[in-house]
Amino acid sequence: MFARRPRAAMAAGLLASTAVAGLLTATSADAVVGTAAKDGTYTFTAKLDIGAGQRSCSAALIAQQWLVTAASCFADNPAQGFKVAAGAPKLKTTATVGRTDLTRDAGSVVNVVELVPREDRDLVLARLETPVPGVAPVGVGSNAALPGEDLWASGYGRTKDEWVPDRLHYAKFTVGSVKDTSLGLSGKSDDAVLCQGDTGGPAFRDIGGRYELAGIHSTSGQAGCFGTDEAETRKGATDTRVDDIAAWIQTTTAPRDLLKGKKWTDAKHLVPGYFTGGAPGGSRHMDLFVTWADGSASLFQGADNNDPKYPFTAEHKISGSGWKGAKTVSGGNFAGSGSDGLMVSWESGEVTWFSHVDQNGFSKEEQLRPANTTWKEYAKLTAVGKYTGNALRDDVLVVWQDGSISLFPDLGTNKLKGEIQLQKALPVGTYIAQISAGEFTGKATSDLLIRWKNGAASIFPGVTPSAKPFHDEIPFRPVDSAWKNTLSVTAGAFAANNRPADVLVRWNDGNLGLYPAVDTAGTHGEVDLLLQ
Repeated sequence: MFARRPRAAMAAGLLASTAVAGLLTATSADAVVGTAAKDGTYTFTAKLDIGAGQRSCSAALIAQQWLVTAASCFADNPAQGFKVAAGAPKLKTTATVGRTDLTRDAGSVVNVVELVPREDRDLVLARLETPVPGVAPVGVGSNAALPGEDLWASGYGRTKDEWVPDRLHYAKFTVGSVKDTSLGLSGKSDDAVLCQGDTGGPAFRDIGGRYELAGIHSTSGQAGCFGTDEAETRKGATDTRVDDIAAWIQTTTAPRDLLKGKKWTDAKHLVPGYFTGGAPGGSRHMDLFVTWADGSASLFQGADNNDPKYPFTAEHKISGSGWKGAKTVSGGNFAGSGSDGLMVSWESGEVTWFSHVDQNGFSKEEQLRPANTTWKEYAKLTAVGKYTGNALRDDVLVVWQDGSISLFPDLGTNKLKGEIQLQKALPVGTYIAQISAGEFTGKATSDLLIRWKNGAASIFPGVTPSAKPFHDEIPFRPVDSAWKNTLSVTAGAFAANNRPADVLVRWNDGNLGLYPAVDTAGTHGEVDLLLQ
């Protein structure tokens, strides 16, 4: 559990009074009487050392190689504005990330090598020389803060009795005014104040242990901060909004080489799903869970932008070799929650599922079927989708080796019971190379995208328990098309969270292509994801 005691004076940026009271120092701030953050708490908060001690600010890690902070931290004269040139910072700048207690050696100390300022507000993105391992970035919220909403704020600024504290501090603030580019904040307690050194630090929501950035500290009154004149009585703060520029932030910080340098011919399963916090209709798109030939796995986090060239923003690596024995892996909402899980058919014939998967790991594995010859010898392909009209839970469609097809409704409730035979054994079923569920036609239930062994592809709209799976075929690719050279095709919401679905194609030469907004009229131009 994270500590919830208020921190005394929090650091925020410039003094919001006359000219400049200096940039808020970048150290922990126990505020006036609050308590310092426990080790390992809010580790996405970073301390900036600018010009070998000339200035000190705070920041927030929003991607493994990117921070967001206040542009005024780098301005020549912050009293005259926050404008800063793009490119390398004028003064050598180092960031300490993942180190709640600055006297210890946890986390990383990394140089800042590039600044990308936002011209319309006191905000700059700072690229680090190398990615920061072992620290989870804070998500960038896309919903505006509301007046009366409570936010947590953290920073490394002065406290009541410390000029340069050695520990991160935090406190709770309430949103007052909400303007085009800024938020007005006031402390929930008398001891909640932003001090010098907190400039650029984060204001964020705690959503059940998941943190979401709402603003960046810009200016503040300094009442109660160490070294402040007793005549100073102002404690209010102004933060820079991030919600309305979330797409710009994600587009700018998206790793340009995230998908490059990987041997995609060694990928065994490419599984789409809302694993890391996205949801249908939301701003974040589908993630991609990938198992590799060596038994390891990766979770590529979906982006919040609509740029099909950069559908993913981070790779979360899963070590070990436990996935070597996976025969089929399918993702879907089995638990009726806002996060998808995985169903796995193992080479032994055992079938298991994880109700929840995200960048932090897996829920407890549950057995759906023990090791048996039925699934080992006869189960060929699976496609998870909404075939029964259940708005909360997904169903599982299974193609058997003899060409027959079965539907198992509501996996989370029925646990692979209540099998419905959609098709008896037919030769057509044996010609399927791959099957994927998606939303291409706008029907109430999921469509099927089938890649045939001869290079052709078809869409079958609106599969239901009462309709045969191969009715109303819509030809999508002709026999001997280029898709004969694909290793897999995967339907999902990778470029936008609306219909129709996108299709991710993995070619047998190791390239990856994305077809955005595929419908029954065909694809609309392939985006080569490895040539960006």
